[in-house]
Amino acid sequence: MHYHNMIYIVLAAAFVLWNVIAFALYGIDKRKAEKKQWRISEAALIGCAFLMGGIGSFLGMRAFRHKTKHLKFQVLVPLAVVVNLGVIALLYFLGLFDLCDCA
Repeated sequence: MHYHNMIYIVLAAAFVLWNVIAFALYGIDKRKAEKKQWRISEAALIGCAFLMGGIGSFLGMRAFRHKTKHLKFQVLVPLAVVVNLGVIALLYFLGLFDLCDCA
Protein backbone atom coordinates (compact mmCIF):
# COMPACT_ATOMS: atom_id res chain seq x y z
CA MET A 1 0.00 0.00 0.00
CA HIS A 2 1.35 3.40 -0.95
CA TYR A 3 1.87 6.11 1.64
CA HIS A 4 -0.69 8.46 0.06
CA ASN A 5 -3.32 5.69 0.05
CA MET A 6 -2.79 5.32 3.80
CA ILE A 7 -3.44 9.05 4.20
CA TYR A 8 -6.79 8.63 2.42
CA ILE A 9 -7.71 5.78 4.73
CA VAL A 10 -6.80 7.81 7.81
CA LEU A 11 -8.78 10.83 6.55
CA ALA A 12 -11.80 8.65 5.78
CA ALA A 13 -11.61 7.04 9.23
CA ALA A 14 -11.35 10.47 10.88
CA PHE A 15 -14.36 11.68 8.87
CA VAL A 16 -16.43 8.66 9.93
CA LEU A 17 -15.32 8.95 13.57
CA TRP A 18 -16.12 12.66 13.67
CA ASN A 19 -19.59 11.99 12.27
CA VAL A 20 -20.17 9.27 14.89
CA ILE A 21 -19.20 11.82 17.55
CA ALA A 22 -21.55 14.42 16.02
CA PHE A 23 -24.35 11.83 16.02
CA ALA A 24 -23.66 11.01 19.68
CA LEU A 25 -23.67 14.68 20.69
CA TYR A 26 -27.32 14.97 19.68
CA GLY A 27 -28.20 11.91 21.75
CA ILE A 28 -26.27 13.21 24.74
CA ASP A 29 -27.87 16.65 24.49
CA LYS A 30 -31.33 15.10 24.17
CA ARG A 31 -30.79 13.04 27.31
CA LYS A 32 -29.45 16.07 29.17
CA ALA A 33 -32.49 18.10 28.10
CA GLU A 34 -34.87 15.43 29.38
CA LYS A 35 -33.07 15.37 32.73
CA LYS A 36 -32.87 19.18 32.88
CA GLN A 37 -29.07 19.02 33.16
CA TRP A 38 -26.16 20.91 31.61
CA ARG A 39 -26.56 21.11 27.84
CA ILE A 40 -24.35 21.23 24.79
CA SER A 41 -24.66 24.69 23.27
CA GLU A 42 -26.52 25.14 20.00
CA ALA A 43 -23.40 26.82 18.59
CA ALA A 44 -21.34 23.72 19.40
CA LEU A 45 -23.90 21.40 17.77
CA ILE A 46 -24.11 23.50 14.60
CA GLY A 47 -20.36 24.15 14.57
CA CYS A 48 -19.72 20.42 14.74
CA ALA A 49 -21.96 19.97 11.71
CA PHE A 50 -20.07 22.56 9.65
CA LEU A 51 -16.69 21.14 10.70
CA MET A 52 -17.31 18.05 8.54
CA GLY A 53 -19.83 16.45 10.93
CA GLY A 54 -22.93 17.31 8.93
CA ILE A 55 -24.03 13.77 8.14
CA GLY A 56 -23.73 12.61 11.75
CA SER A 57 -25.50 15.74 12.98
CA PHE A 58 -28.34 15.31 10.52
CA LEU A 59 -28.76 11.63 11.38
CA GLY A 60 -28.53 12.41 15.11
CA MET A 61 -31.25 15.05 14.81
CA ARG A 62 -33.53 12.54 13.12
CA ALA A 63 -32.70 9.49 15.25
CA PHE A 64 -33.10 11.29 18.57
CA ARG A 65 -35.83 13.69 17.36
CA HIS A 66 -33.77 16.50 18.80
CA LYS A 67 -33.76 20.11 17.61
CA THR A 68 -36.00 19.13 14.68
CA LYS A 69 -38.53 21.91 15.38
CA HIS A 70 -35.93 24.67 15.57
CA LEU A 71 -35.78 26.60 12.29
CA LYS A 72 -32.08 27.29 12.83
CA PHE A 73 -31.36 23.55 12.87
CA GLN A 74 -33.83 22.75 10.07
CA VAL A 75 -31.86 25.07 7.80
CA LEU A 76 -28.27 24.97 9.02
CA VAL A 77 -27.71 21.25 9.57
CA PRO A 78 -28.84 20.22 6.04
CA LEU A 79 -26.80 23.16 4.72
CA ALA A 80 -23.80 21.78 6.61
CA VAL A 81 -24.29 18.41 4.89
CA VAL A 82 -24.27 20.14 1.50
CA VAL A 83 -21.18 22.18 2.44
CA ASN A 84 -19.39 19.05 3.74
CA LEU A 85 -20.12 17.16 0.53
CA GLY A 86 -19.10 20.22 -1.48
CA VAL A 87 -15.74 20.35 0.30
CA ILE A 88 -15.14 16.68 -0.42
CA ALA A 89 -16.14 17.15 -4.08
CA LEU A 90 -13.92 20.23 -4.41
CA LEU A 91 -10.93 18.38 -2.97
CA TYR A 92 -11.59 15.50 -5.35
CA PHE A 93 -11.91 17.73 -8.41
CA LEU A 94 -8.76 19.63 -7.44
CA GLY A 95 -6.97 16.29 -7.59
CA LEU A 96 -6.28 16.01 -3.88
CA PHE A 97 -8.19 12.73 -3.67
CA ASP A 98 -6.94 10.62 -6.54
CA LEU A 99 -8.40 7.38 -5.22
CA CYS A 100 -7.77 5.47 -8.46
CA ASP A 101 -4.01 6.09 -8.45
CA CYS A 102 -2.78 2.71 -7.28
CA ALA A 103 0.40 2.57 -9.40
